[in-house]
Amino acid sequence: MNIEVLKSKIHMVTVTDANLHYVGSITIDEDLMDAANLIENEKVQVLNLNNGERLDTYVIKGKRGSGEIVMNGPAARKVTVGDVVIIISYAMMDFEEAKHFRPVIVFPDTATNKL
Repeated sequence: MNIEVLKSKIHMVTVTDANLHYVGSITIDEDLMDAANLIENEKVQVLNLNNGERLDTYVIKGKRGSGEIVMNGPAARKVTVGDVVIIISYAMMDFEEAKHFRPVIVFPDTATNKL
């Protein structure tokens, strides 16, 4: 039996920009991606602490060290610059494997979005 479990989590980062007229996705500083074990094009769930919105999108690699968290496309309507969000990815794995799996969770500084 396979189950879906938490794989990666960036806990509480601040949205630095929103670009409605982009194809879609979330741009994340590459340093944060590496720390959270996320890759470009990976599906993520974004939880907005300011308004309760939850949405699914995919990751675009942002400039390393920039601290940028940019909501692109229609998702830009679900956030305001300055909102604090949690970014989560999940993985499917065997039930027994999941019992021993440990997700990667990072806690950046919400003022700078840096570790």
